[in-house]
Amino acid sequence: MSTSQLPRQKALRFGDPLHQDACRFLMEEAHALDDRDFDAWLAMMSPEIRYQVRVNPTTGRGGAGDRLAAVMHYDEDFYSLQMRVDRLRTNFAWAEDPPSRTRHLVTNVCTYPTDLAGIVAVRSSFMLFRSRGDLREPDILCGERRDRLGYGSDKDFRLLSRDVVLDESVLRTQNLAVFL
Repeated sequence: MSTSQLPRQKALRFGDPLHQDACRFLMEEAHALDDRDFDAWLAMMSPEIRYQVRVNPTTGRGGAGDRLAAVMHYDEDFYSLQMRVDRLRTNFAWAEDPPSRTRHLVTNVCTYPTDLAGIVAVRSSFMLFRSRGDLREPDILCGERRDRLGYGSDKDFRLLSRDVVLDESVLRTQNLAVFL
């Protein structure tokens, strides 16, 4: 199942244990990112992770501009996420010097069962507040995330895939060196 497609079933009720586990996962992930605890964040990823942030085209339906839907701000797997995290620990991560102060807000979480045991699809909205240094105005990025979560051997969820669509077509941030 593509992460851009959601199952046709109704969303799980908010009291459903799968929904509660998915919400807990998203909150713990947000805290790990905001605390810059990238080791904990990577431990929440599946080794088969596919993490994509799409360019949001502004053209009409069916035109040549729809090809932009395949253009990504980033398209990562576990290896490339690990390399990005490792680079943040060096003196060569200039896009994050000084490090960003972030606040990930996750809301409108809907969890959907899938045909695969132990795997759920999750749709959520997010807002990222990002501040760097003291000279620039802070950045605010909003969008939608469509995730697939699956249970790991420790009975905690792992992120199997994430498809992010930002609400803005033209980003007003200096760079996209943070994780959404």
